[in-house]
Amino acid sequence: MTLPGVRALGWVKAATMASRRRLAEDEGGPRAPAPGSQHAALYVHWPYCEKRCSYCSFNKYIPRGVDEAAMRRCLVTEAQTLLQLSGVRRVKSVFFGGGTPSLASPHTVAAVLEAVAQATHLPADSEVTLEANPTSAPSSRLAAFGAAGVNRLSIGLQLSLERGTALFTQVRQGALPAPDPELAAEMYQEGRAVLREAGFRQYEVSNFARNGALSTHNWTYWQCGQYLGIGPGAHGRFVPQGAGGHTREARIQTLEPDNWMKEVMLFGHGTRRRIPLGELELLEEVLAMGLRTDVGITHQHWQQFEPQLTLRDLFGAGKEAQELLEQGLLLLDHRGLRCSWEGLAVLDSMLPTLLSQLQEAWQQRTPSPVPGG
Repeated sequence: MTLPGVRALGWVKAATMASRRRLAEDEGGPRAPAPGSQHAALYVHWPYCEKRCSYCSFNKYIPRGVDEAAMRRCLVTEAQTLLQLSGVRRVKSVFFGGGTPSLASPHTVAAVLEAVAQATHLPADSEVTLEANPTSAPSSRLAAFGAAGVNRLSIGLQLSLERGTALFTQVRQGALPAPDPELAAEMYQEGRAVLREAGFRQYEVSNFARNGALSTHNWTYWQCGQYLGIGPGAHGRFVPQGAGGHTREARIQTLEPDNWMKEVMLFGHGTRRRIPLGELELLEEVLAMGLRTDVGITHQHWQQFEPQLTLRDLFGAGKEAQELLEQGLLLLDHRGLRCSWEGLAVLDSMLPTLLSQLQEAWQQRTPSPVPGG
């Protein structure tokens, strides 16, 4: 199937062939660039679904007749604008999420990829992921998405109960039984063991891969790399270097699709909120996200964000962290700080302690000014 615009993507054929590559496991995973670098991942949000699933908390809408050509133009425009604002010169992964992006036409995917390739460097082996609902993605349609540049599918499985969903309300009102936490924990542990026995690596709390086929895009999130979010309700985190900025910002795009499109047509983007991240906030993210992976936080990675306080300074002597180290749930050695196999399963219970220790150390290093001083 030939799609308009696809021929301009000289990297597509190579990207499709390169999708069979496997990342070397001795390096743990792809390395995220420094916090203010000119590298980033790109997330594209398609907000439409065929129906409203009771368990889903993402930004989604049931369309009453989508003007896909208008949506496509706005996605392309916002991608171009944010790439320019960020000063990003290399995009290593693109993730089409939603909603149900497999309901979009392959031409829309191709148009966005073409715009990114024209505005910045999109390597031939870039990971291009499409979230897909099997009922809306027959084989012929998947082949068209492959021709457009997609080389990875994401088909999710939800076992978690999210606030704000119809399912959460039904459970809270007693219409449905709440999941038993002990049974859920047993099922999680059993699933981990079965997957490990089958040769899968648990490279993140809820993600497993075999033969090094981990998600490059998600790895950027866990390593606190930069990422741009385009589309209604998309989130991003980047330094707006192209606009003269020096501080990383958390950005949230306008939620409602029609309003978002109006803003994009007026201003070139639909950013609704810009939140500058302080140094401590960024370090908290590095700690919380990095410990979700089996690699954890290497000393070199931590120093990119905090060159003065080392991981040993922070967690080598504190009583609470020392107890976690003695219990074998946490490891601190020449590689850095990470959870053990047992620790990954109980990370949520450890994080408050570690974050509190980080905050205390930060306050001691940067004491509050004395009034009247």
